[in-house]
Amino acid sequence: MYRNFFKRVIDIICALLAIIVFCWLYIIVALLVKIKLGSPVLFKQVRPGKKDKNGSEKLFTLYKFRTMTDQKDENGNLLPDSVRLTKFGAWLRNTSLDELPEAFNILKGDMSVIGPRPQLVRDIVFMTDEQRRRHDVRPGLSGLAQISGRNAISWEDKLATDLKYIQKITFLGDAKIVLKTVGKFIKQEDITEEGEATATDLGDYLLQKGEITKQEYDRKQEQAKGLLKNA
Repeated sequence: MYRNFFKRVIDIICALLAIIVFCWLYIIVALLVKIKLGSPVLFKQVRPGKKDKNGSEKLFTLYKFRTMTDQKDENGNLLPDSVRLTKFGAWLRNTSLDELPEAFNILKGDMSVIGPRPQLVRDIVFMTDEQRRRHDVRPGLSGLAQISGRNAISWEDKLATDLKYIQKITFLGDAKIVLKTVGKFIKQEDITEEGEATATDLGDYLLQKGEITKQEYDRKQEQAKGLLKNA
């Protein structure tokens, strides 16, 4: 009953309360982003959500506050994340303030307060069918993997933790994750891999470990591009 009904009701209430209570914070962060990084203030990216009746992940647009510049090289290609991520942007990420706009994703029904974090489209094509079971539920603002190490744990542990979460979703379990998330937020722990500006993509991770060939890597990257074109 909680998983199929009350969880969604609680999501709506929490999202509305967050938007109303912290509207002043949304305005302040938006102004700071505008001043320090320029326009657009919001970062939008297509992410995989809960599976539809056909068993395919429903793609949705995720909203965040912008944390990177649009600096490009002489060929017009974006510079590496580590270069484009400013100190201000890193601070937004470390405090998770960049994720405030996701409350609107929760309100729309794209996401839940608690659930597996929405990964990139180019990540899901490298997941096994078993690992993609994490998309049997709505992705979350926070989840069991986030309180277990966020981006600082390995991909194997992260995906295994997501599968562990979906096996037993309860109000008490979600409440514990919320409390531990607040604790992580206060301590600013387990943000990302040591020495990295952003988390490594799953495909890059598997390629570096030698678990897939370069040919397979390129083929799946093209598959991901096809999914995005049809989004």
